[in-house]
Amino acid sequence: MGKVAIYKCGDYEYNRVLDTVAKVLDDIPSIKLLRPGRVLVKINLLKLNKPEDGVTTHPFVVEGVVRYLQGLGHHVLIGDSPGGPFNPVILKAIYDASGIASVAARTGCELNFSTDSIDVKPQNSKLVHSLKLVKAFTEVDYVISCAKLKTHTMMTYTGAVKNLFGMIPGVTKADYHLKLNDIAHFADMLLDVCDYVRPDFSIIDGIHAMEGDGPSSGDIRELGLLLAGESPYELDHSAAKIAGLSNVPTIIQAEARGLFDQKDIEYTNITPEELTVLPFRLPGSTHVNFVKGRIPKYVENFLLDSIRPYPMVKKDLCVGCGICARNCPPKVISMVDHKAVIDTEHCIRCFCCHELCPEKAIGIKRHPLHRLVFGK
Repeated sequence: MGKVAIYKCGDYEYNRVLDTVAKVLDDIPSIKLLRPGRVLVKINLLKLNKPEDGVTTHPFVVEGVVRYLQGLGHHVLIGDSPGGPFNPVILKAIYDASGIASVAARTGCELNFSTDSIDVKPQNSKLVHSLKLVKAFTEVDYVISCAKLKTHTMMTYTGAVKNLFGMIPGVTKADYHLKLNDIAHFADMLLDVCDYVRPDFSIIDGIHAMEGDGPSSGDIRELGLLLAGESPYELDHSAAKIAGLSNVPTIIQAEARGLFDQKDIEYTNITPEELTVLPFRLPGSTHVNFVKGRIPKYVENFLLDSIRPYPMVKKDLCVGCGICARNCPPKVISMVDHKAVIDTEHCIRCFCCHELCPEKAIGIKRHPLHRLVFGK
């Protein structure tokens, strides 16, 4: 049985967070069986955000994990490959803004600035037979997924598994979006990455989570929880269950592939059933693609081509920075008169533009029939 620990933590008061992180990790006995070594704490940075934005893993949660591991004799490396260009200058800016640079200063841990990549060949993959990963992330003894609990415009939910997509360097992630423009396939790719990385344990920052149009433009939800588990699949299942999120592609595919069985989960403190949480508000793009098995295939194809939501530029908010255009996988965004223009006919609905826009100037346009068909 895999162990999942869920503890309440009402806010980001420094000592309370560190104490709760220690309690959560104490409930995962396999952590103490890891011989001292070099550990990557793979956090979720995404882009240039402050901790209070609720987009990135909060620095106090990260610090709690770092100090816990250091107490067990490990050398800790913090790292992520955020969206967009991947270089030391951008990494420094994001580490500074997110509060992670301060974590390194207080704890003496290491921050990753290396952007070299390496090609690896997963042995048990279902979909991808070669992966390009950040080389420094493969040169450690252990990997910890230190994620943020959020809704996600493309994948409905992001947590421990989706967090590991940041093992892939910079704009290389756009190649996977372009080649795997099918939600089930994209989910299987994420599971292939997770299965190759095999995080030794995972922790999710759900103190302030995100609902609505996450992972960067949603609304903060004060959930007040920290979660940890030996299996990232079991942990994601538990977090999504608490948030009332169903039809999550990575969880559906993981269970179908036999990567976990929800009946095997052993809760060490609070169970999801003991928590009363109003269901998280879903992204406006929910059910864009992943409707497999709900309707006949020919109807599905018509719906996906005809009425699925698409990104829309809010001209009054667009400042013409061009981040969306530079990071669009199919390159269907152009800048006209210092405003972004999206060729929706050729848009693949990955919503990378929505995810990376620093001004929240990319909205989600829904066809009038969407609510009638999907009930959302």
